[in-house]
Amino acid sequence: MIVSIVFAAGCFWGVEKHFEHMAGVINAESGYAGGNYANPTYNDVLDMRRLKLDSKTKNYAESVQVTYDNTKTDALTLIKSFWELHDPTQLNAQGNDVGNNYRSAIYYTNENQEKVAQSTEKEYQALLINAGYGVITTEIKPLVKFYPAENYHQDYLQRNPHGYCPNHATGVKFSKMQLNTDKAIPLGGKEIIVIKSENYCPYCEQFDKDVSSKYKGSIPLRTLYAKDLKGFKIDTKLFATPTILFIKDAKEVIGHPGYMNAKEFYKILGLFKLGKNSQAYNVAFHEGTDAPGCRQYEIFKDTPDGVFVDKLSGDVLFDTRERFHSGTGWLSFYKAADSTVVEKEDNRYGMKRIELVSKKSGIHLGHVFPRADGRRRFCIDATVLEFVPRDKIK
Repeated sequence: MIVSIVFAAGCFWGVEKHFEHMAGVINAESGYAGGNYANPTYNDVLDMRRLKLDSKTKNYAESVQVTYDNTKTDALTLIKSFWELHDPTQLNAQGNDVGNNYRSAIYYTNENQEKVAQSTEKEYQALLINAGYGVITTEIKPLVKFYPAENYHQDYLQRNPHGYCPNHATGVKFSKMQLNTDKAIPLGGKEIIVIKSENYCPYCEQFDKDVSSKYKGSIPLRTLYAKDLKGFKIDTKLFATPTILFIKDAKEVIGHPGYMNAKEFYKILGLFKLGKNSQAYNVAFHEGTDAPGCRQYEIFKDTPDGVFVDKLSGDVLFDTRERFHSGTGWLSFYKAADSTVVEKEDNRYGMKRIELVSKKSGIHLGHVFPRADGRRRFCIDATVLEFVPRDKIK
């Protein structure tokens, strides 16, 4: 039986090339799907790529209709390949391609495809979190209509072998995930392990109270006994408890023997997750400032309904319902979430300002300024935030 499904994963040239070479695929055709105006052209889609997805007119995504013989392949194989092809945690973007036409999406044509898309999304989400990625933002909806793209877009990379074809894959594979049948084996990707004592340990209890029990970050954190560790390469001698291990692909990256307070924990987590030379780390721990209109701002400024969380602790900091466009090039909100943001006087550089700090992790977020209408503008650096759609808030 011949069946079709439509995928969107950034620039459609590369997506088309990816699927047309898969066994069982009869044809892969570039086009447009997921919008609600008639007869879209490439120029239309580009012109409307900055529109909000929940506005009256919804833009189309650069998409690829994959037609396949389901006696030779199946929806599970194709959809798993789709997840691995790109980074589904990027909202309205893939790499440097920014705009709602580059959003991640699956437009299914039958009930089986819908069920497979939803079940594999849950499975892949777990894998991504274990690898240090955020929340999947992929749109999963029934296909209403697919519009083939202009002829010059079809088989573009076959005709232009050196053409634009970036690889946005995360490197996270379904087959690489180890089943967590034993709580002490590696999860794969990035994880944090707290080694506790088998006997009474007041410092272990204090660390759990101060850090572990309150941690909501996307990198998994587990508390284990040293004797139960299996399959890890650990360099730190596990004589002290607690010992906090920051692990990537079963290998220790950073080890800290002994108790550390929350401030110390999040500083090390920042090194582990963000990287010392990243802009996010510079903002978080050196009170740096994003460039106005930076790439992350462009991705976050028109997100649909949801919340922005601390990139390290996972605490909810800001809500899209309080967001507004200030024209400054920084994310702007009328208020912060209750109890998660601290305001501090900042008199550096000869200015009197109010600095905003995440209460739990202590990272710098931005500043708050008065407005002419009496309200306040919370001016926030996008690189220290992650976005979570409202329907995915835990």
